[in-house]
Amino acid sequence: MRTLSLISSLTVGLAVCLLAASCGYHIAGKADTLPDTIRVIAVPAFQNGSTEYKIEQYLTQAVVHEFISRTRYRVVSDESEADATLQGSVVNVHVFPAVYDPTTGRATSINTLTQVRVSLWDRKTGQLLYENPNFEHRERYEVSTDPGAFFEERQSALVRTSQATARSLVSAVLERF
Repeated sequence: MRTLSLISSLTVGLAVCLLAASCGYHIAGKADTLPDTIRVIAVPAFQNGSTEYKIEQYLTQAVVHEFISRTRYRVVSDESEADATLQGSVVNVHVFPAVYDPTTGRATSINTLTQVRVSLWDRKTGQLLYENPNFEHRERYEVSTDPGAFFEERQSALVRTSQATARSLVSAVLERF
C-alpha cells in the first residue's frame, strides 16, 4: 500500500513538472529569448549622464561580468567583432537615507535608485532586440553607526549597487522583459 502511494505521489509530481515545462514556465532570470544568431555581444563603456563619479565604469564592468558568468555569450568591447551591441547610459543615481539612528542622528540605512537607458541591437539586421529607456533598480544597504569604524562607504555601495543593477539588467535583456 505504501509503495502504491509513493508511486502515485511521484507520478503526480512528474505530471505537474511536465505540465509546467510545457506551458513555458521557467525560473526568473534563467530564460534566454535572444535569437540563436547572436553569439558575441559587444558591451562598449556605458555613458554617464549622472553626477556620480565612475558609476558608468562600475556598471559596465558588472554587466560584462554578468554576461560572462551567466550566459553562453562571448563578450567583446569592439563592436565590429560582435553580432549584437548593448548600449547603455546611466541616467541618474539617487542615494538617500532611509533610516536614522535616533541617538546620533546619522543614517543607518541608505536607499539607492539607479536609472539606466539601455538598448541591444542586432548588428547584421539592424533590428532592435531590447530597449528600456528607463530601466530602474532599487537597492538598500546598511551603514555603520560606530564612528570609530566609519570609513567612506559610498564607493563600495556604488559597486554593490552596480552589481545588483547588472544582474537585473542582464536578466531583463535576456528575457526581453
